[in-house]
Amino acid sequence: MDQQIFEKYIKQAINQVPKELRDKIKNLAFVVEDNVRTASSNERIIKTRGVLLGLYQGVPLPNRSGYYSGVLPDKITIFKKPIEQLAGYNEQKMAELIHEVVHHEIGHYFGMSENQVRAWERKRKNQK
Repeated sequence: MDQQIFEKYIKQAINQVPKELRDKIKNLAFVVEDNVRTASSNERIIKTRGVLLGLYQGVPLPNRSGYYSGVLPDKITIFKKPIEQLAGYNEQKMAELIHEVVHHEIGHYFGMSENQVRAWERKRKNQK
């Protein structure tokens, strides 16, 4: 998939985060990398079928103190090639998977544990 189209789907996924949450997102960068790299022990990851698709790096919002300022943005990395491969290079499936990964990693930004993120994902899917 073309990089610009891939990034367009990321922006769409961000815009579909509920407004009350989206308005609280500050100092967060989204990055696309072609391939997965090794994650360090303090990084939160999403794996689907054993494949790393996204990675949140930073200090979750609830863990920040009043002195938390002047820092580089937290970062959510979306891994392009694994998403393309897992979706079978089908654009609709890639868009859905990008949406899922973006929302998953944003959940970690808000301090959700893996179990809480999974419950949030199930709730969103049931509302469709």
